[in-house]
Amino acid sequence: MGVFVASNTTFSVAANAKSADQVDGEFEFIGKGNISLSALSSATGLNVSLKVGGITIIDDKPIPFYGTTGGMKILDNILVNQAVNGGRIELFFRNTTAGALTVDYVVQFEPTR
Repeated sequence: MGVFVASNTTFSVAANAKSADQVDGEFEFIGKGNISLSALSSATGLNVSLKVGGITIIDDKPIPFYGTTGGMKILDNILVNQAVNGGRIELFFRNTTAGALTVDYVVQFEPTR
């Protein structure tokens, strides 16, 4: 059974800014397993970076924009689903536009046996 490592709805990223690390607390450090990130941005121009154990999984890549109707669906908005060896999870968002943007996101971890 997996756990939600981090999640947020309508997380706002200021114009031309990079967010602070979005993962902290009990699940900031993980063991060997599978990590997935689902995200839905409010418009084009929002990038995401994800590292696990110092290894880059996503390096400042745009979050696909699917339109403004409807909410995020975890299975429909998966950006990455990757096996990892473990370590500290780091998640950052970077706004490349001149206006504030929002993002809904969920990071999940499933340990391997």
